[in-house]
Amino acid sequence: MEVKTKKAKEQKQGVLKRIAGPVVTAVNLDAHMYDVVKVGKEALMGEVIKIQGDSIIIQVYEDTSGIRPGEPVENTGLSLAVELGPGLLTSIYDGIQRPLAVLVDKMGNFIERGVSAPGLSHEKKWTFKPVVKSGDTVEPGAILGEVQETNIVHKVMLPPNVKAGKVKTIKNGDFTVDETICILDDGREYPMIQRWPVRVPRPVKEKKNPTIPLITGQRILDGLFPIAKGGTAAIPGPFGSGKTVTQQQLAKWSDAEIVVYIGCGERGNEMTEVLTEFPHLEDPKSGKPLMERTVLIANTSNMPVAAREASVYTGITIAEYFRDMGYDVSLMADSTSRWAEAMREISSRLEEMPGEEGYPAYLAARLSEFYERAGLVETLNGASGSVSVIGAVSPPVVISPSRSPRTPCVSSRFSGLWMRSSPSAGTSRPSTGSTPTLSTSRHSTTTMTRKYLPSGTRSARGLWKSCRKRPSSRKSCSSSAPMHFRSQNRSP
Repeated sequence: MEVKTKKAKEQKQGVLKRIAGPVVTAVNLDAHMYDVVKVGKEALMGEVIKIQGDSIIIQVYEDTSGIRPGEPVENTGLSLAVELGPGLLTSIYDGIQRPLAVLVDKMGNFIERGVSAPGLSHEKKWTFKPVVKSGDTVEPGAILGEVQETNIVHKVMLPPNVKAGKVKTIKNGDFTVDETICILDDGREYPMIQRWPVRVPRPVKEKKNPTIPLITGQRILDGLFPIAKGGTAAIPGPFGSGKTVTQQQLAKWSDAEIVVYIGCGERGNEMTEVLTEFPHLEDPKSGKPLMERTVLIANTSNMPVAAREASVYTGITIAEYFRDMGYDVSLMADSTSRWAEAMREISSRLEEMPGEEGYPAYLAARLSEFYERAGLVETLNGASGSVSVIGAVSPPVVISPSRSPRTPCVSSRFSGLWMRSSPSAGTSRPSTGSTPTLSTSRHSTTTMTRKYLPSGTRSARGLWKSCRKRPSSRKSCSSSAPMHFRSQNRSP
């Protein structure tokens, strides 16, 4: 028995072999994909993202400065998971669900490394009122009781990944999230808290087509760019154009019942504005502070880039949890572009073959996995809930003429600017009016021309070059003549 215990301990603990920024390599470690590990003497939190033979490649969610090869790496055997239960609302977390208020009490205003804190308070007591009674049959995801968390009623559910059973004992009173509130006839005990891996979508009974509009409270958006509850949307634009302000307005005034706001790689001053404004804003529905139905995840740009991915998955998992209660949830991801930049940095540390502009080839797949977790659903308990995802997108968009058909660059695809249509689109002549028109084909290149161009200039690009070379010709560049878009077929 002592030999087996020693061998098992050795398998759970390896050593560092290589450090490359937030990506480290360990050897002699028995681990599986997406296991959470503790790296170095300070026990920095990391996650296994690749296994190559005896080499375990880990992305670390904290600063790796100062750690050295030979330091220990311990496998916890658990996946990266979040704690779900009463106490989520009004909370402000970092990317791996550490409450910032708890971290401030422990370390002050500057977060140190290797410090952990539970996502929920395990000391506070909540008043639990059951809605089922002894002898009732409960299915996975069934509602066991209710807790008046804020102005929102928190519905305590049976975990969705367990078997059905009959209620033997159900309690009523004040309990912590760890205390047992329900016992089934087969002896299984359930508290109010659940732990769910962030990379696994929570199951539902049926996914429906979104039909109910999400009223954003902004007339320009509701009139020209409507979104349904359970839909997805992107707010594109360059850095500093007001995407964050728009998302803050949506979080404040949309008719969603729960708001999950993720500051993924945002500037610290922008997140400070959110943290200082939200507690003082009045909810137009209840008249109480808006923060009482909001969960904030603050992962600013000065934090480790690996934690940006964790913050996005943490936020969507919390949103799915409230969706399973039957609420309409609005999730603001600001910004998904900085998450993509983090993936690009991690991919380069892994020495993977880059795609265009250095983004990894699996960028589109990761984005699809994230946005597919939105939707209007029928939950396992028969209720109707939704998660609407609104992400900010701010990559450099470059659409330049080319003499051969080519796939749009990653940034163009990422921002939704897909400049190709069906092969039968063909070529069209420019419009005779002053309204700009766009025509594309699979084997065509879009160029911009003016109706009146200086002699010797065949395209807008040539016009721009001539303007740069000849300052005296800039007057003709500012002509008020109408601009047209023309599509020309060119051989590869």
